[in-house]
Amino acid sequence: MNDRKSTSIHIMALDGIVNVNSLFTLAVFLGLSINPNDPSYTLVDPASACAAGTSVAENLMAFHVYSFSSFLFSSLVASGLKQAIRMTAKGGDAGVMDMHSVGKVNREVLHSVGKVNREVLRAGILASALGSASGCVFLTLALVDLVQIKLGKLGCWSWYDLAAIGPLVILVPCALVIYICIVLHAFTRLKYGQFIVFFKSTKLLPPAYHSKLKHILVILIFTMSKDQVSFFSFRCPCYIVIFLSAFSSISFLYWSHCSSSCSSSDQMMVLQKENQQINLLTYPFAWNRLTFSSEPPPKLLKIALFVKKWPTRYRAGGLERHALTLHLALAKRATAAGYLNQAVVWSLFQAQNSSGKPFDMIHTESVGLLHTRSRNITKLAVSWHGIAYESIHSDIIQELLRAPEEPRAYALTERAMKVVEEVKFFPDYAHHVATSDHAGDILKRIYMIPEERVHVILNGIDEEVFKPDVSRGNDFKMKFGIPESKSLVIGMASRLVKDKGHPLMFEALKQILSENSTFKEHVIILVAGDGPWGPRYKDLGANLLVLGPLEQEQLARFYNAIDIFVNPTLRAQGLDHTLLEAVLSGTPVMATKLASIAGSVIVGKEVGYTFSPTVASLRKSLYEVWGDGRRILEQRGKMARERGLNLFTATKMAAAYERLFLCISCEGKQSTHYCSYQP
Repeated sequence: MNDRKSTSIHIMALDGIVNVNSLFTLAVFLGLSINPNDPSYTLVDPASACAAGTSVAENLMAFHVYSFSSFLFSSLVASGLKQAIRMTAKGGDAGVMDMHSVGKVNREVLHSVGKVNREVLRAGILASALGSASGCVFLTLALVDLVQIKLGKLGCWSWYDLAAIGPLVILVPCALVIYICIVLHAFTRLKYGQFIVFFKSTKLLPPAYHSKLKHILVILIFTMSKDQVSFFSFRCPCYIVIFLSAFSSISFLYWSHCSSSCSSSDQMMVLQKENQQINLLTYPFAWNRLTFSSEPPPKLLKIALFVKKWPTRYRAGGLERHALTLHLALAKRATAAGYLNQAVVWSLFQAQNSSGKPFDMIHTESVGLLHTRSRNITKLAVSWHGIAYESIHSDIIQELLRAPEEPRAYALTERAMKVVEEVKFFPDYAHHVATSDHAGDILKRIYMIPEERVHVILNGIDEEVFKPDVSRGNDFKMKFGIPESKSLVIGMASRLVKDKGHPLMFEALKQILSENSTFKEHVIILVAGDGPWGPRYKDLGANLLVLGPLEQEQLARFYNAIDIFVNPTLRAQGLDHTLLEAVLSGTPVMATKLASIAGSVIVGKEVGYTFSPTVASLRKSLYEVWGDGRRILEQRGKMARERGLNLFTATKMAAAYERLFLCISCEGKQSTHYCSYQP
């Protein structure tokens, strides 16, 4: 009779495992149907650093697959055990039965004695239970990643994140441990001594753990024995389980906070959410992330601008373009009453500044105003578009790419001395503006400038000029005869010189076009700019179309005509304007994995591609872009533009500079509210 009852319990328990696994498997398939890269799916601003990155989406998919595998393993083992019990219970008969006898036979099976190896049966039941438990663990981890995609990273300590995940990581471990205890009780129906013999005979644990196992089983087995199967017999182990689960949940949340790649910008988001007043002079993040008033300030600023060269048409460099874009945007806000460029002599500036209407603010682009003349000027800010320490990375790359027959350059030694010189004279400037997050960190740590004198304001681009416009892109294609049959249009725009990475790009394209006829047939590369590498690109054949230098309006059309913009620059200085122009045009970007680019522009795979400055890495990225195709590129372009509108517009840049100038010009006065920010 006891054997029959045991067989009945085994079959019902196995049925329960299969049914529960089926329910969880349905949840897994629902999770697999989610597109985590869909910008409309998340409730977090995609431009925010609290938005989950590609790695979270990859983990979500992996945990779903692991969960499905565990549930499938558990169900298959349970089904196999059920069939073994039924076959042995009927003696292996395979007679023909009518439908009316099926129910009767099933009842007979349930009340028959199954002659199976009990040790194998218990081991199988234990494996099936562990499979279900593992599936639940992986499914819980997948749900945690799902919450991060929907509500933001755990490391940002959002209340909504904690409210969603807290019950999950507390209740599920509790339920799992209680489930395993009850399953063991229902499956084994053993006394303490029999349980120890079972573990020893099956060798599930090493002998060294047998003594520890005895102490644990004293609590679990005796409280769940046949003589104490009432509800209250479970109180003691349940209390222990709840305590351990709560402890593990707290540890899990702490681990999530510490292990999450929660950058400094995540902390910035927390400060804003808590509505804490921010001291702008010590604010360590990019001011572009803050939202300033669009109304002109009550105080009209008179600004003196020093720049080495005023931009002329399309031949302007990044520094000159920054000066033009910034101060034209300031003039539109009725902030800049006048400016001087480097062509005006220093004595004229001194005369104007000593008159009854001195300048409120002096702004110099890099060393447009020499440090020897800046020492005693307190209302001054210098914008750095490249510092010597950043260039060391470029020098290392150039040396690694140097051909054996080329003479060795001694730029590294010279650059180190220049870094020392800059560290000495940079403090002569009152305030420093870094155009990238990486440069701001260097000024504080390496150049040892006090943090209240270093401010990060990212470069901005005129959003009215550079914006998505399909019609302008089609017009550009028609003008230059770009065939519609091409499935991928790659674009580059820069000076075609060595330090812009064109030898690297040339060699990568040369290898791909020679080895892959399909790529050659379906891909075209547009090259905008002039320089010595222009004629060499033409030698690669009809797939390379060298357009020459383009003016701003043509460049805006160019970005709308291409599927991806590639910048293979080897110069680790400043923040490249062409990348920002492409981003605001809704075009995904691919660039060298330099600190300023990876830290401020291409912060993840969801907005673009990065590669190491080697031919092999560049080839791999080009093939990856080709494999992704236009649909994925369009999605990444949209996400990049959404982030760009929050960071890289001329309006955001001008508002940040205006607030900085107001703060500096009023520094030391009673009215210093310009130096504080209230979210």
